[in-house]
Amino acid sequence: MNSSLSESFEYNFDYEDEVCEKAEVVRFGSIVTPIFFSIVITLSLTGNILVLVILALYENLKSLTNVFILNLAISDLVFTTGLPYWAIYHIWGWLFSETLCKVVSFVFFTGFYSSILFLTIMTIYRYLSVVHPLSDMRAPKLSTGIFLSFLTWAISIAAAMPSLLFSSLISIHHKEEHSMGCECNTTLWKTVGIFQQNIFFLVAFAVMAFCYIQILQRITRARSHTKNRAVKLIFCIVAVFFVGWVPYNVVIFLRVLAHSTLVEWSKDCNISVQLDYAFYVCRLIAFSHCCLNPVFYAFVGVKFRSHFKSILHRLFRRQPPAEEQQVRLQNLISQGSMY
Repeated sequence: MNSSLSESFEYNFDYEDEVCEKAEVVRFGSIVTPIFFSIVITLSLTGNILVLVILALYENLKSLTNVFILNLAISDLVFTTGLPYWAIYHIWGWLFSETLCKVVSFVFFTGFYSSILFLTIMTIYRYLSVVHPLSDMRAPKLSTGIFLSFLTWAISIAAAMPSLLFSSLISIHHKEEHSMGCECNTTLWKTVGIFQQNIFFLVAFAVMAFCYIQILQRITRARSHTKNRAVKLIFCIVAVFFVGWVPYNVVIFLRVLAHSTLVEWSKDCNISVQLDYAFYVCRLIAFSHCCLNPVFYAFVGVKFRSHFKSILHRLFRRQPPAEEQQVRLQNLISQGSMY
């Protein structure tokens, strides 16, 4: 697999080295990861499908915000489709064909990169709406949003393409036995992938940090009763993005150094084991973004919350007994009048 995420599913530890035994680390990952992924998959499918339903029933796609929310929900669902395979992988190794290995890796990374890019685009659009409300750039045409959406998907597909080309089945040592793994077959592309992912993250983080700092400065100067709510929302968005992705990207970079001979501690077994544990935990937190995005980018809005309440009201509304009897009586009368 291309990018550092390929390291996510690498079990090819050196078990013959008695000095650094990592069986417990792999066992930890095989237990915790499937459980956590199951929760994330359930929440992501529920939240993102609900966003699509609300957009289809209540909203129109002439709004640029809705176009971006639609694409973000789709990218999160695309990303989520890969999680069940990786959950199974952590338990039993790769049980499927090499073709499916390539396809799943490609689809998974396409969703991963597109999600980050759409978050960045939505942040820029929010920045233009708040900081430059009178600018011509503030009100781009719908065709611009469609073009940006296609461009984002094209970039994401191009970034994920190496995972389609270089993923293959290899023999791995998983939980004290040999099984098949779905891995990138070249060390070069693993390293390139790590730097590629870090570049995507750094660019997205820099853009989001700049935009939200400017938005905060603008909001704090405004006199509005919604100011505190907006500040809290922005703080939550930045905090979730920071807590989710910064530790993960730091850990994957340190793992690259640990596999090289450039640093003295690269041969320290204790540090290597601790990095592996940190990697499992940080990855789980980072991958949960697909179920958190609907909350922060859709349901925090007043309209989406109102539509959600309407759906719940339709699903769980029950007529009173007297009203039900009246409906039955009317049905009987109407049926009798047909004859």
